[in-house]
Amino acid sequence: MTSPPKPERRATGQKPLKPFNNGDIKVLLLEGINTTGVNILKNAGYQVEAHPKALPVEVLKEKIKDVHVIGLRSKTQLTADVLKEAKNLLVIGCFCIGTNQVDLAYAAEHGIAVFNSPFSNSRSVAELAIAEIVALSRQLGDRNNELHRGFWNKTSNGCREIRGKTIGIVGYGHIGSQLSVLADAMGMRVIFFDTLQLMPLGTAQPVASLDDLLANADFVTLHVPETPETKNMIGEREIKIMKKGSYLINLARGTLVDIPALAAALKSGHLAGAAVDVFPVEPYANGPGFESELVGAPNTILTPHVGGSTEEAQSSIGVEVGSALVRYVNNGTTLGAVNFPECDVRLPADQKTVRVLNVHQNVPGVLKQINKVLSEFNIEKQICDSKENIAYLMADLNVDSESDLIKINELVSSMPENIRTRLLY
Repeated sequence: MTSPPKPERRATGQKPLKPFNNGDIKVLLLEGINTTGVNILKNAGYQVEAHPKALPVEVLKEKIKDVHVIGLRSKTQLTADVLKEAKNLLVIGCFCIGTNQVDLAYAAEHGIAVFNSPFSNSRSVAELAIAEIVALSRQLGDRNNELHRGFWNKTSNGCREIRGKTIGIVGYGHIGSQLSVLADAMGMRVIFFDTLQLMPLGTAQPVASLDDLLANADFVTLHVPETPETKNMIGEREIKIMKKGSYLINLARGTLVDIPALAAALKSGHLAGAAVDVFPVEPYANGPGFESELVGAPNTILTPHVGGSTEEAQSSIGVEVGSALVRYVNNGTTLGAVNFPECDVRLPADQKTVRVLNVHQNVPGVLKQINKVLSEFNIEKQICDSKENIAYLMADLNVDSESDLIKINELVSSMPENIRTRLLY
């Protein structure tokens, strides 16, 4: 295996050792993290600084220099240029589903774990999809706008029940599968397409290809992540395959749909309506300035990326991510990390037990070097796993003296392949 480029060495291994103290941990929270997450971090005994909005880049660079934990949502961009200013950063918490705002590779290569919340807002997004399917089918957006302009237009032309109609779900993960159950309960025929072979729920049926789904669905709804493969997955060609008079709903990522092609299909009447919650480029802050080719398109519902914006979802996200951050800082547990191997070892109650947490380059021979150091001590538990270019080791040792702690830290930290070493005791 070719050795990846060695990241800059951190000073972690050279600092004087001291017992772990929750009160030493500094946390920076941005973009109005829900109070459930804030309280979990405060109750852990950490120093928490919370801001209601994202910070300007230069301010962020200054703030991030000495924090151990940073929490954010979708606006803050943790690029390599920003992260290189972070000298003590252990972990990043994305209090949302997406992690596109973080340079995951840079974070991993510098020993910074990243956590997100892939499940907590699933119900909120699924419910919004159902609401928009009903609203589009009844043209509620247009009727609402007409009345606000003082124009009365009572009509049934083009308005239909959703019962008996076919919903095509692209992406049958946590959101897609929940939507499947809701749609099934409302009498819709459910078909879905996913690149993985997944167990259908209720009466849902998988289809062999995206084209099959597009050609047979009355409502097409997207629930896939942003990847090179999904960018512009719905373009002019795909829209032409869709049934005339069908509807498109995108609550996933703004880059999935060719917006000009969608606007043209709506204005020509090929599509009967659309609901779009995410856009290729979104405003940085609330206020005027939103522009899109979809503005003014008939029977088109536009919402400002609010699919998961419910009090219930944000509360659950706060609990999920806040708890993951505390587990990682206090115990080194990486379950749920998006850029680290997922490892977990229960921390023994023995006062003499020391936990060694080591992130290193995933190249042959490193584990042998580490175990040569650790073999001088009684190893209670040990686990090591790898993901792409990095590997992560957790080991619990019985260590009697401070000099042994210093020896372990120095020897492991001085390995050429070492990225970060932490000792919890």
